[in-house]
Amino acid sequence: MVLYTSPFPNSFLSVLHSFSWGLIFPCYWLADRLVASFVPTTYEKRQRADDPCYFHALCIIITTPIYLALLVASLPFALIGFLLWSPLQSARRPYIYSRLEDKNHANGATLLTEWKAAGNGKSFCFGSANVCLLPDSLARFNNVFNTQARAKEIGRRIRNGASRPQIKIYIDSPTNTSISAASFSSLVSPQGGDSTNRTVNAGIKRTTSMEYKGDNSGSNNSEDSREDKGGAGEPNEGEENSCIVRINGEDNGHMSDAETDTINGQAHASGPAEPSLEGDAEISKTPNHKQKEGDSGSLDSYSASRESLVKVRVGDGTVDQSTVNNKLLYKASIMKKTSVRKKKHTDETFDHEISAFFPANLDFLCLQEVFDKRAAEKLKEQLHHYFEYIVYDVGVYSCHGCCSFKFVNSGLLFASRYPVMDAAYHCYPNGRGTDSLASKGALFLKVQVGSTPQDQRIVGYISCTHLQAIAGDTTVRCEQLDMLQDWLSEFRKSTSSSSTANPEELVAFDVICGDLNFDNCSSEDKLEQQHSLFTHYKDPCRIGPGEDKPWAIGTLLDPEGLYDEEVCTPDNLQKVLESEEGRKGYLVYPTSKNHSSSQKGRKASLKGNGRRIDYMLYTEEGLYLEWKVEVEEFSFITQLAGLTDHLPVAMRLMVSTGEDDP
Repeated sequence: MVLYTSPFPNSFLSVLHSFSWGLIFPCYWLADRLVASFVPTTYEKRQRADDPCYFHALCIIITTPIYLALLVASLPFALIGFLLWSPLQSARRPYIYSRLEDKNHANGATLLTEWKAAGNGKSFCFGSANVCLLPDSLARFNNVFNTQARAKEIGRRIRNGASRPQIKIYIDSPTNTSISAASFSSLVSPQGGDSTNRTVNAGIKRTTSMEYKGDNSGSNNSEDSREDKGGAGEPNEGEENSCIVRINGEDNGHMSDAETDTINGQAHASGPAEPSLEGDAEISKTPNHKQKEGDSGSLDSYSASRESLVKVRVGDGTVDQSTVNNKLLYKASIMKKTSVRKKKHTDETFDHEISAFFPANLDFLCLQEVFDKRAAEKLKEQLHHYFEYIVYDVGVYSCHGCCSFKFVNSGLLFASRYPVMDAAYHCYPNGRGTDSLASKGALFLKVQVGSTPQDQRIVGYISCTHLQAIAGDTTVRCEQLDMLQDWLSEFRKSTSSSSTANPEELVAFDVICGDLNFDNCSSEDKLEQQHSLFTHYKDPCRIGPGEDKPWAIGTLLDPEGLYDEEVCTPDNLQKVLESEEGRKGYLVYPTSKNHSSSQKGRKASLKGNGRRIDYMLYTEEGLYLEWKVEVEEFSFITQLAGLTDHLPVAMRLMVSTGEDDP
């Protein structure tokens, strides 16, 4: 299958399309600004609280006639442009495939080594997020604004979180029953060749004195120059930082200040970093205590949030200290973990937490609601600093390929560190209401993640989708889930080059990510909860229909509280979501006759921990029979606090080959 690197088959159609859109854009932009001026967000309302009431009204009175006059003047040109633009969509391709040519521009893609499936297995990390990048006037109905700036900042935060080194600390504490990991500052760096699974037999005092500093922690004025050089590098996947710190809970987690200082000193005493780790000089220039603009998740931020955790899965083995960047300061993630890897009965066999960072070494990213084309370009540019392969502008426009007229695309975007072999998109034909104006559908991808010593390709399948959003459209969503399964089956058959007699490819994983717009707790969503999709694909957060696991939380935030001080930064949002009362105040819960729709001040106990509508599913069906796939960790991520009304989720899968696996 040929991957489409341009939206049209020839340059003439591309130029004609650009010309037609140039005629439409002024009218589109003016209408967007006009509506946006009448839909303020809570952030803007608070900013205007100290201004006289008449000042904003005066601005509206002055600007509205200007916008209206220019809008009327641009309408004839927009009409001509529309008459050219609409028929061109029949020749438009369903997506754009972008591959980074200059690999030195990326932090992560150049450091991958091909997996040969010999010896130990390999883990793959998947992320998914609804980023609400609609035209600014529409985004404001979800209480977010400044779509172009948010797109750039979302890309920065994702790549900064994903490109950090991998560090995880386990704490052996059978009495720790918190829903997620707590934030601690102690980090013991591996020392020399005896660093395999280093153990610290001490408790840890909670503090916030240490921070992770991404590649954007320096001066804002030098941001663009640093981006050209690349951000903080990450080690080769074949030589990952192996830093597992285990902490016994026998002393109830108490230690003296002197002991804390000793451990912190060890964390800073590491040897020099590799010269190949770019951006170290810039990172070390910012003092620990100096807070840069944007640390609180501001929309004007030009740096990734640093008030976050560092949480990563780390493999066993000897650590090369030169791969650890001693100029970075970390706030480590302390995870509840017993000494035995496989826990039984009351606990999971995999790690789960609320994290203020996207997982380190994120391999695949599925985004939804990237509707605005200008925002998609800005987001793509930022993600290309880490992901080499990106599929964006997915969907159809006008009446081409769907039953109703489509004004915007599907909003799906896929980013990968591994090469994309095949891609296909299908539009759901049964959209209703406002959803029918967008070409919501499903994007199917086949990626190559390695090869065997016998030169057999190792591939994986990833599906990204966004279902009908309107409440009560249960039958529509169930029909879309049926189509999703059928399309995925057809895609796998059409792209497979293997046979039983001649297995040219080995399938390592099959994952579905996306915003499904129903939860596993609401009584109104019973049909979706019992759909056959969940008999073929596993949901790590789910016990069964209508019941989530106790640690799973909702992914839909209450829009009214997005800019509250308690939750406007990644670290603050993480702390709030760790408590049951905090979740009741800032997550959207299933509707109930006994409770109003307002989330604020709700004290009554409700079923579940919020509406979890963003899913990550995996299956063991159709994979290479001699391999085993299991979840290593699952995370709810707060790094996009203040930028979207959804919580991103991430899942790390371990593909075990059965050869010398521990």
